[in-house]
Amino acid sequence: MAEAQKVSEIIDTLRDRGAKYVRFELPDTHGTSRSKTIPIDKVRDYAERGLNLYGGTLALDTAASVVPGTGLNEEINYADTKLWPDFATLQPVPWIEGMWKVICDLTFNDGSPVEAAPRFVLRKLLDEAAALGFSVKMGHEFEFYLLDGETLEPFFEGLHIFNSTRNHWVEGIEPLMDALIAQGVDLITHNCEYAGSQFEINFGPAVGLAAADKAFTFKATVKELCHQLGYRATFMSKPWADRAGCGCHVHMGLLDKDSGANAFLDAGDPDGLSETARAFTAGILTHAKAMMPLIGPTPNCYHRLAPHTFAPSNISWGIEDRTAMVRMKASKDEATHLEMRAASGLSNPYLSAAATLAAGLLGLKKGYSLPAEVEGPCEEDDSLEKLPKRLEVALEALEADADMRALLGEPFLKVFNTVKRHELARFRAHVTDWERQEYLEVY
Repeated sequence: MAEAQKVSEIIDTLRDRGAKYVRFELPDTHGTSRSKTIPIDKVRDYAERGLNLYGGTLALDTAASVVPGTGLNEEINYADTKLWPDFATLQPVPWIEGMWKVICDLTFNDGSPVEAAPRFVLRKLLDEAAALGFSVKMGHEFEFYLLDGETLEPFFEGLHIFNSTRNHWVEGIEPLMDALIAQGVDLITHNCEYAGSQFEINFGPAVGLAAADKAFTFKATVKELCHQLGYRATFMSKPWADRAGCGCHVHMGLLDKDSGANAFLDAGDPDGLSETARAFTAGILTHAKAMMPLIGPTPNCYHRLAPHTFAPSNISWGIEDRTAMVRMKASKDEATHLEMRAASGLSNPYLSAAATLAAGLLGLKKGYSLPAEVEGPCEEDDSLEKLPKRLEVALEALEADADMRALLGEPFLKVFNTVKRHELARFRAHVTDWERQEYLEVY
């Protein structure tokens, strides 16, 4: 009754604010928003008994094709699952009058959770951190291209990072920033990035699931609103071979669950880093290869990981080293945290956070030791092990890493690996323009 009363109060408040519809959103395996739109007078009923959704939604590939063998399609006769709104995530959709949205969790019809859902995977890992005495503070930092909606070409060329004229070259930037702020995304900086028509809009961190929810809202807003404005926004890792890639830097630190103190900080350490910070970072390095499918989930992602591109190419860490996989932000104060720089801009924020957290927690549980910091930029050190160059190799590393698999959960991995192998089969079967141009005449 108390919960029903709460839902009723929420709906009354929404009506008072002019709401006509509420969009029930599911973050899918790719980080894309899948949703159904509900008239306001139907919201209470669906909130209390769940909203039906095709059960294989999490098992669609990047072309939205049904993938067999995942456990969510033919195995359950293509049955429905149910969406359950988390009203803590309720926000307006500023560019559609009367529209609100809420992020949902997913269960089977018997009420058991769909453990393949990325939001479930991250929540489970946050619970794991809590059992060790920690809260997790994190944030995502994305790069994206803003393109002409018809030609799909950049609006300007050249390397103009931080150039004030380029920062606001496109008229849609200010409406985009306004829409993000209206949804509770606490913007902190905006600037153009390293390539022409590439941008970065940063927002503040949060504790726990709210951080990934905010990143999900950010990406979905950039995609949808830019489309409404006549543009095409893309977080694709490497749209062009000769232009900068789009990365996602996952910022993460641990807080003492009771006191809120920064568990990565040790004022007595020469670098200000605690043993917790070092073991957590060592976990990321140890399980880096197994992390890669989650933070680089498409073949295109691996074009980005090359030296001299401000993207990591090897398994490495360094204090303030922009070429390292883990850039330690050792500020010797409460802001101390790490920045994991290997994720692609197109990666699912729940899964990039889950991969980073799972590897770090393994470092704590197993007491890993962090290797000494190398001299000079990490990318110049040939002794460091390279990151995988292909998605196939990364998937093999994940499949071989029993510790990571145990933390991520087999229900999730069955769906994820099956979908990724399906996509790779389609990718390898495709004849590219390069092949035709290279071979048609000479052979």
